[in-house]
Amino acid sequence: MDQTNHFFNLGYGWLCKHCSAADTEAKHQHPTVRAGFFSHPDPEKKESEPSGLALATWTDSSRHALTCPRCGIEETIRDA
Repeated sequence: MDQTNHFFNLGYGWLCKHCSAADTEAKHQHPTVRAGFFSHPDPEKKESEPSGLALATWTDSSRHALTCPRCGIEETIRDA
């Protein structure tokens, strides 16, 4: 099984699709135009970014359900 409704199996862990999409969207935001000039974020005012990948953890030792530590989404895994 390579993916479920909410997670991708990377071979070394299960990645949350929702958090991964949000991370990708955040990385591809374009600068805004104000009064004909591009405004860029101030390097002094860095926003806190999530560190690393949103790898899910098993909810218990039976390994029948995954949960994302960042967004909290949970999914029961069939045929795991």
